[in-house]
Parts: sequence; C-alpha cells; structure tokens
Amino acid sequence: MSTIVSHAAVPIALSACFPDGILSPEVVLLGVACSMIPDLDALGFAFGVRYGDPWGHRGMTHSISFALCLGALSMAVLPGEHKSWPVFVFLFLSSLSHPVIDALTDGGLGVALFAPFSNKRYFFAWRPLAVPPIGIYAFFSARGWLVLKSEMRWIWLPSALLFGVARVVKALL
Repeated sequence: MSTIVSHAAVPIALSACFPDGILSPEVVLLGVACSMIPDLDALGFAFGVRYGDPWGHRGMTHSISFALCLGALSMAVLPGEHKSWPVFVFLFLSSLSHPVIDALTDGGLGVALFAPFSNKRYFFAWRPLAVPPIGIYAFFSARGWLVLKSEMRWIWLPSALLFGVARVVKALL
C-alpha cells in the first residue's frame, strides 16, 4: 500500500479530466474518500483476519468488483442533481485507483483484483513504489522519508502533470 494521502492525488488529478460543471467539489471529495476506503480492510487484522484471506488486506476491497460496488453505493448517497454516468465513472475510477497503485508497490502479497471470483494476488511487472512502514512512529523515520520521496515521484508528480495538462487542454478548447 502507499500512504493514505497519496491515494487522494489520483481522484484530484482525474477530476480535471472531466468537463467543467460535471463534478462538484462534494463529488470530488467523495472520489477522494473512495480512493482511501479499500484500506479499511486493514482493520481486519485486529479481528484475526489474516493477510491472505479473501477479506484480508488487499483482498476483496482491492478488487475491480469492489470498485464497481463502491462507485454504485457512492452514487446512491448523492443528491439527484449529481447523479450521472460521468459521475459514476469518476467514482469507479477513483475507487479502482487504489488497487492499481497498490499493485505498483514493492511489498506484500499482491492485490486480489478479480475477487470474489479469484483470491489470486497480482502485482504489476513494474513496481516502483516503496511500501511504507506500519505505525505512525515508524512512518516518521528514514524509511518513511524514502517512501514519501517514492510517492512524490511516482504518484504526486504524474498526478500533478495530468491535472495541469487537462487544465491546459480545457482552456485551449
């Protein structure tokens, strides 16, 4: 997994790719929440859920099916004026960005992209992201700084570029 705040970069960048007026600030904030929600599965450790279990960390909540369901559920809580296919696509992609980022990390068991149909865990062949240390104190360490530098290079910078390019393209159109 990457740090929770880095997951937020993708929906913020993605929001610039949609036509102005389609995504309200509330919808973008909901997209940010959707990008973070999959890591709630880590709470399972406290209840004896093992890492490799179907509902373990990077299991069901990191699947394409979960991203679809979370996008649909998120649409259900939105007021009627915000309900549209582009909003659903944004929420789905925001949710899906989480397992995609996690599949780019250098640690763990992989991501169960196809759960509930398969609990097989996957990584991408290219894995540039360092896995952060667990715990708040461990995060504020030399290893934590290495992780942040990795995320700035491979998540924040590309997200900022996407956001900027999308803004420029919209201004030119």
